[in-house]
Amino acid sequence: MKSPISGLEMKLTKEKRSMIFRKETFDIVFIYYLCEESGEQFTTASLDELNMNQVHNQYRDKFNIPFPDEINNIRGKYGLSASKMSEILGFGVNSYRQYEAGEIPSVANAKLIQMVDDPQNFIEMIALCGTLDEKARSKYIQKAISLAEEKKRNIFNLNFKEYLLGNHLADIYSGYRNPNLEKITEMVVYFSVKLSPFKTKMNKLLFYADFLMFKQSCFSISGMRYKAIDMGPVPINFQSIFEYLANKDEIDIFTTEFPQGYIGEQFKAKNDRPFKSDFFSENELNVLEKVATVFKPTTTHEMIEISHLEEAWKKKKKNKNVISYKYAFYLNQM
Repeated sequence: MKSPISGLEMKLTKEKRSMIFRKETFDIVFIYYLCEESGEQFTTASLDELNMNQVHNQYRDKFNIPFPDEINNIRGKYGLSASKMSEILGFGVNSYRQYEAGEIPSVANAKLIQMVDDPQNFIEMIALCGTLDEKARSKYIQKAISLAEEKKRNIFNLNFKEYLLGNHLADIYSGYRNPNLEKITEMVVYFSVKLSPFKTKMNKLLFYADFLMFKQSCFSISGMRYKAIDMGPVPINFQSIFEYLANKDEIDIFTTEFPQGYIGEQFKAKNDRPFKSDFFSENELNVLEKVATVFKPTTTHEMIEISHLEEAWKKKKKNKNVISYKYAFYLNQM
């Protein structure tokens, strides 16, 4: 970006800064363009959004307020319009739609939204709503009962998913996303199609995709948590996740014995299992493509060395700790 003062290219700069939102103070990595000749600072609409997303996400995390995708999913599973969900919860007619679009609900409204995620609580709210006719009331209650029964039938799958991905809430260690097994699956399929990487490289590709997306938006793609091990950043429980995907025939994993005496596991795409792009936004797809393109010629050993240059790894390697997504703003390679 060129300076409107000097006409010269400005330097993209980041610094720690405190910002206030709803009387709460939050520390963020503030990003702006610096005109070195005049000392003036400039931002763009996208940088303003990124900086404010950092503030808003910390606020949501602090007060346990659901994120827009969670708010959308709660409504979606009941098959309701945003205006009808607002009516049932006693909000203003456009409130739920605005929350889905990113407006932050009050703590009280947030608790109501989270409460009706449970079908039984939703049924109780239906009973309290005096504006519904009997036909609609019966329809919504039956839907909630069906969801409750489906949840009981799928309890094993739900518990296994929690074992694989954890049952944590969205926070800075998950890139402010709840873990999404469908997206994780498609990310692995995508990189298998594009690069056929070995396991260690696959771990780094996933790391760079999630952290680059966070660097651009303050949200990860998958909601996975990563930790620092000797060979670089890896998703927590990656071995079990990969074995699960192979057992489900989502990808093939072939073993290769190398002359040095170690065995490598290589990911291969299945001919009858195409990548499903519909799970991703356009920006997420662009990030996946960029990561695949940048690291296509890179060997596994080179990927390890590259990842060792990242603050995300260097700051956490000693104790093999979980990596905060705040280090996404300091990525060296992307």
